Amino acid sequence: MTIHDWSTGPYPARVRIAVAEKNLRSRINFVSVDLTKGEHKKPEFLAKNYSGTLPVLELDDGTFIAECTAITEYLDGLDGSPSLTGGTPREKGLIHMMSKRAELELLDAISVYFHHATPGLGPHVEIYQNAEWGFRQRDKALRGMAYFDGVLKKQPFIAGEFFSMADITVIGGLIFAGLVKLEVPAECAALQAWYARMQERPSVKNRVTMSDPA
Repeated sequence: MTIHDWSTGPYPARVRIAVAEKNLRSRINFVSVDLTKGEHKKPEFLAKNYSGTLPVLELDDGTFIAECTAITEYLDGLDGSPSLTGGTPREKGLIHMMSKRAELELLDAISVYFHHATPGLGPHVEIYQNAEWGFRQRDKALRGMAYFDGVLKKQPFIAGEFFSMADITVIGGLIFAGLVKLEVPAECAALQAWYARMQERPSVKNRVTMSDPA
C-alpha cells in the first residue's frame, strides 16, 4: 500500500499514528506531496483525491481512499481485530461520535484559523482568506479544548477506557494547535496531562520519522 502525505502535517499524523498502532509500517510505502508548493492542488494529485487534501491511501489494485476516518477504518480492519474503531456497536458508536466532535470542534476549526487568519500555506495556495471567520474558528477551537478537558476529567481516553481513533483525532488537533502556536489554556489541566501521556506513545513520538529511509 502507498500513503500520499506530508510528514509533518496534522491530518497525515492521524493516519501515521494508526499505521504504527496497527504495526503496519512494513506494508506501507510513503510518497511525499509538498503542501508548501501546492502539489495537493495540482491536476495530477486531484486525479487521486478530488478534494485535494492529504493523506490518501492507495491500494495495490489502484483504489484510492481519502479522509482520515475512512483510511483508519480500512487499516484497522485489515487484521480482523479492530482496536482503534471499536469492536462492539456501543464502542463503534462512541468512538465515531467523539472523533467527529474532535474534527468539528478542534481539528477543522484550527485548520480554518490557519488558512484564513494566518499566512497559511502562502499566497499561491491561500487564494481567498476571511480573517474574521478564521478568528471565530480559533475561538471555537479553544472552546473545543475546554470541552475535551471536561471529558478527560471523567475518563482516561477520549471515547472511554481505551485508546482509539477518537484520541488520534484530538492528537491531530493539538499537533495543529502547536504548529499555529495556539496554546491549550492553562485551566485545561486534564487535557494537558492527557496530551503529555499521548506524546510518549511511540506511535505519536515517531510519526514524522516513520517515513524516513531505513
